[in-house]
Amino acid sequence: MSLDVRRLGPDDPEAVTAASRALGAEAFGSTPPGATPPPMPAPGSWPDGVGMWATFDAADPDPADGSPRMVARVRTHDYTSWWGGAAVPTCGFAGVVVAAEHRGRGHLTELLRRSLGEAAAAGAAVSTLFPTAPGIYRKFGYELVTSFDTVELPAADLAGVRPAPAVTVRRARPADLPALTATYDAWASLQNGPLTRRGPLFADETLIDEVTGVTLAETDGPDGPRVVGYAAWERGTGYGPDRLLEVEDLVALTPDAARALWRVIGSFSSVTGRVRLHTSDPDTARLVLPSLAWQRVESHPYMLRLLDVPGALVPRTFAVDGEATFTVAGDLLGLVDGTWRLRVVDGVAEVEPTTSTTAPVLSVAGLSLLYAGTQGPANLRVAGHLEGPGTYDALLGAWFGGRQVHVRDYF
Repeated sequence: MSLDVRRLGPDDPEAVTAASRALGAEAFGSTPPGATPPPMPAPGSWPDGVGMWATFDAADPDPADGSPRMVARVRTHDYTSWWGGAAVPTCGFAGVVVAAEHRGRGHLTELLRRSLGEAAAAGAAVSTLFPTAPGIYRKFGYELVTSFDTVELPAADLAGVRPAPAVTVRRARPADLPALTATYDAWASLQNGPLTRRGPLFADETLIDEVTGVTLAETDGPDGPRVVGYAAWERGTGYGPDRLLEVEDLVALTPDAARALWRVIGSFSSVTGRVRLHTSDPDTARLVLPSLAWQRVESHPYMLRLLDVPGALVPRTFAVDGEATFTVAGDLLGLVDGTWRLRVVDGVAEVEPTTSTTAPVLSVAGLSLLYAGTQGPANLRVAGHLEGPGTYDALLGAWFGGRQVHVRDYF
């Protein structure tokens, strides 16, 4: 075999960095003339929580020095994300590139096997990614569970949002960062999918420092004002009907908080024609808007697969007690195949491998969809991702349904 698949490290020369940058430009487009390319750290010096894997082909040497040419690479991010009320260790996959002449040769199989195998061994229980072509990743067990969307709506429409007299608004200060984090956590922990925004790849201060303003929504509590929502917004340039106000993040824990924040955003309607919001539908903040105008202008699908069945299931909370056995089959990466018994007592799960010749059979993608709550057993059967006896269908639906899938961070 002429292929060498390995994790990049500090001993790699600068030429490896240049090769990685060139592959990225080939796949995703080069930097526009006059623009400054994003920094590319030297091998092994990425931020904590980031890793890079690459495939080198000795049969296709670099014409500059005859060394094996980099023909594929991927980047991994160490995250945690919310699933079933638990913060689950997550491997975020990004920067997947294969050289044009090497596509279709199966290079990704070994790259994913090695990188995801390492992630699973280190404790990651699920993996997620934003694909440019979902079909590439389906054979590896990933499936679409939601999308990160950019929507636009007329700024003038926000003037019709009803007032929220019980809520006051003010500009956030650095001292408010713990309250902002707590507000996001309160929202995110009720969903499936959002990143926890914890760890080395997140810095709290950027929420305030990197936008024009962060507006807080507060209500009276027994111990004083309580933050019940916030909107992080970027004013943009100029003024006029063709100008945009960009809302980077809007989280509301009550309908009045959503109304108060939308009214602040709408107060810019005299100088901006449209508002752009980064979200994932169905966004509950939309329910307080008086207009149906909500135009999706960009969408990044989000995919999920499990890396460790007990590691993904045990941390979750479950609404009903019961016991079910199921088989997972067809994992190209060899991580989750097997027959598993899931037993829930007082909302706490126990998972163990078992044997059964009559258990229903899930594909890896079917397990991913069920875990996210995106599709229930009935639809999984229609799609061919669940076969065999329906003995546990109702229980599986009750265990994994009931939470919406949302993401608020693109990587």
